Amino acid sequence: MALQQTWNLESIFPGGSSSPQLKTFIETLEKDVQQLEQDVKALDIPETIQDASSLEQFLGHFQRAYARIREVSAFVSCLTAQNVNDKKAVQWSGRVTSLSAILQAVKNQFDNILRGMDDELWAAWTASDQVSDLDFVLNESRHLAQEKMSPELESLALSLGVDGYHGWGKMYDTIVKNIQIPYEEEGKTVLLSAGQAFNKMHDPRREVRQAMFEKWEQAWGNSADYCADTLNHLSGYRLKLYENRGWDDVLKEPLAIGRMSQQTLDTMWAVIQDTKPVLVEYLNRKAKLLGLDGLSWSDVDAPLSTSAAKISYDDAAANIVEQFRKFSPRLADFSQMAFDKGWIEVEDRPGKRPGGFCTSFPASDQTRIFMTFGGTASNVSTLAHELGHAYHQHVMRGIPVLNQKYAMNVAETASTFAEMIVFDAMVKGAGSEDEKLALLEEKIQNSVAFFMNIHARFLFETRFYDRRKNGLLSSEEISEMMVEAQKEAYCDTLTSYHPHFWASKLHFYITGTPFYNFPYTFGYMFSTGLYVRALEEGPVFAEKYDALLRDTGVMSVENLAKKHLNVDLTERDFWQSAANACVDDIKQFLQMTEHRV
Repeated sequence: MALQQTWNLESIFPGGSSSPQLKTFIETLEKDVQQLEQDVKALDIPETIQDASSLEQFLGHFQRAYARIREVSAFVSCLTAQNVNDKKAVQWSGRVTSLSAILQAVKNQFDNILRGMDDELWAAWTASDQVSDLDFVLNESRHLAQEKMSPELESLALSLGVDGYHGWGKMYDTIVKNIQIPYEEEGKTVLLSAGQAFNKMHDPRREVRQAMFEKWEQAWGNSADYCADTLNHLSGYRLKLYENRGWDDVLKEPLAIGRMSQQTLDTMWAVIQDTKPVLVEYLNRKAKLLGLDGLSWSDVDAPLSTSAAKISYDDAAANIVEQFRKFSPRLADFSQMAFDKGWIEVEDRPGKRPGGFCTSFPASDQTRIFMTFGGTASNVSTLAHELGHAYHQHVMRGIPVLNQKYAMNVAETASTFAEMIVFDAMVKGAGSEDEKLALLEEKIQNSVAFFMNIHARFLFETRFYDRRKNGLLSSEEISEMMVEAQKEAYCDTLTSYHPHFWASKLHFYITGTPFYNFPYTFGYMFSTGLYVRALEEGPVFAEKYDALLRDTGVMSVENLAKKHLNVDLTERDFWQSAANACVDDIKQFLQMTEHRV
């Protein structure tokens, strides 16, 4: 039987945005969160271990509410992604965002109580059997509370942020749902959604890619002023909040969220920068293979063969499960279950949001994956990527919900590791040299994306925030900054760039995680290093891999790597081993194509 291409949300809340169960769930949750508001106000800073028992009871209630908010937030995000015109879902989204802000304010007040505890009592309490399993997250919360404003001001900021900060973040959804791009198909003009048009920009036919890219640029150029307003106000909010907290570095928060040091980040980028000359060599070789003097922006991800066959969704699923099984039966069995139970939305239809994501439902121990499958090798890669995310959440079942909150950088580790399993096995098992070359080239494109595209985003956003401190920026100025960052990140090797990339990319508008860029590269490099280790150690590594994933919510990335890999992420060695693996792929590509130019 053919796999279902639309996901099953009915098993969570039947009826979509009109679900009576959804309405009841949210109303009950609102009452419970309101009770938590009252309960936290009644808490006093404990002076003895016995006094601290009230904190333990509160923690239990808080974790249950937190899991349910994540559950309903995930559901609503699925509704708005599958149909950007679902206005009722947008209303629910606003209500859930408000609820999340209230719960965060409750947590801020609770964290302030933790901050006020005597150090000796704190050490004894967090070592007790009742809360020792939450030791890391409690210490993290206490430390962060010491660096923020007063609980009253933090709560006010959260409250104002619902219609301010997060409200501006939602503007992207409003803008993107109105993006419609004309496309000639079989003598007729059809209007494509942003998601559909994005897929066309990866068409193997250059004339289709180029024409669609021009229309894409024009469409987002027409919306650029709205996008500029949105980014200006999002960044302005963050900068003012940081100023009032006494933070002068815009990377302080994203690094804290990622549980990583500036030294680790700097070391990673330094190794990548030193690796770029060989990537430039690859891009120049690719241009020659395509018969071009140089690659334009829309050529970077182009397949070398214009006759690349479409891959069916069922074939992609079967291949992914097969390759996963060679590494870990547990990963393969989980992925097969996700396909069989309809946890994945891939249908190519109008009205969907562009991009892909995986979201978890901790209260019901489920996940859902969203993307638009167009039959390309890149789509297969995305599917494997999102299944990696889903498996990460799967192995964390049974862990306290607060310990399941892992950062984006290590989340991207699981996803990119899953991609590597698929592509490495496919390259090695290719039936012909042409097939092997096509798969190898697709794999190398990931290196280009994470070393160059993501680096451009990081450079752009860092500089954008620096200039935003001095006032609002026009859409023209922002586009100039985008191109400047792209030229630097791609070593000025392309013949054209993407000025309105900043407008079209959802990641710049995400309010939950600032700087939604460098964690992707960290995940890619970290997972590549893991994969190198997996190849060295063989089948026994699958068990270590699961153990590492389970620990991602309870330690810094440096300690995670030290415990499970015995490496120091502030030094170059581990990062260099990952970069070398990428370089080896490129050298193989250059060798295979030397006689073709």
